[in-house]
Amino acid sequence: MSRLLCIALMMFTLPVLATENHYGPRLEGFEYPFTVDYFQFDSQGQSLEMAFLDIQPETPNGQTMVLLHGKNFCAATWEGTIQFLTENGYRVIAPDQVGFCKSSKPEHYQFSFHQLSANTSALLDHLAVERYSVMGHSMGGMLATRHALLNPDKVQQLVMVNPIGLEDWLAKGVPYREIDGWFQNALKTNAESIRNYQKNTYYAGTWQPEYDQWVEMQAGMFRGPGKEIVAWNSALTYDMILTQPVVYEFKNLQVPTLLLIGEQDNTAVGKNLAPKDKQSELGNYPKISQQVADQIPDATLITFKELGHSPQIQTPDKFHQTLLENLRRY
Repeated sequence: MSRLLCIALMMFTLPVLATENHYGPRLEGFEYPFTVDYFQFDSQGQSLEMAFLDIQPETPNGQTMVLLHGKNFCAATWEGTIQFLTENGYRVIAPDQVGFCKSSKPEHYQFSFHQLSANTSALLDHLAVERYSVMGHSMGGMLATRHALLNPDKVQQLVMVNPIGLEDWLAKGVPYREIDGWFQNALKTNAESIRNYQKNTYYAGTWQPEYDQWVEMQAGMFRGPGKEIVAWNSALTYDMILTQPVVYEFKNLQVPTLLLIGEQDNTAVGKNLAPKDKQSELGNYPKISQQVADQIPDATLITFKELGHSPQIQTPDKFHQTLLENLRRY
């Protein structure tokens, strides 16, 4: 066998190694599918920036939708939903919250859903948006709920896509973890751990090649030169999520609310820290989504039995058609 043939065979049979991207602490190096703008504002004694997308439709229907991302997500992960909504006439605004993605990651910040809601309101005032619907996914569902509670005169409809916070994890047996503990845990984040978690939670045990970009988006920040500040902000926001439940206030919502729930989701913050006999009771989305829907005065609950935590990514066509059929026009 010739030397060239041997080399060719070796190249053909060796596994192809995926490129490991190293992104900056504000996702420098990761390109969003739309133009990113920045809103500069002062908060808690410091100058901060919120990255955001503001996508105008070619044929406006007069409606605006604000999209709020989850804990391990960014404005960019709404890509398919943004395209669908703008094609159907909606103006879409999708911010990266402070502490996440392309927005500022302060060393010291008192994170709360009230504060993130106020930051979002400041952005919308800057854009002169007075009335809008708001859709939140995962952690964004908790933020969207808080925002709707604080702004019932501005929010026309609340949409929650597999929100976390449908239960009080601490009250159900999850022990409190100090911020330093969350920080040390975040520093261990890598592509393999992200992919395994997403496969089992976001996509109900399935995987498609297009999901890899969202793994790299997150993993790249934890490989990059600013991984410590990324991990620190992650830790601060985990504390916010765990200690600021919204589940007791769903009954106070004054706006029409649509819940879109993938029933294979099993998300529960801190589940792995809970006693073994408590873990099976956490993240039961068929149960807790119905309990929450029963509390909300004007709620519509639609479930997808075969889908996980991210139905808008897992089966976008089915999800978006269902969404459109249940959005109210004002």
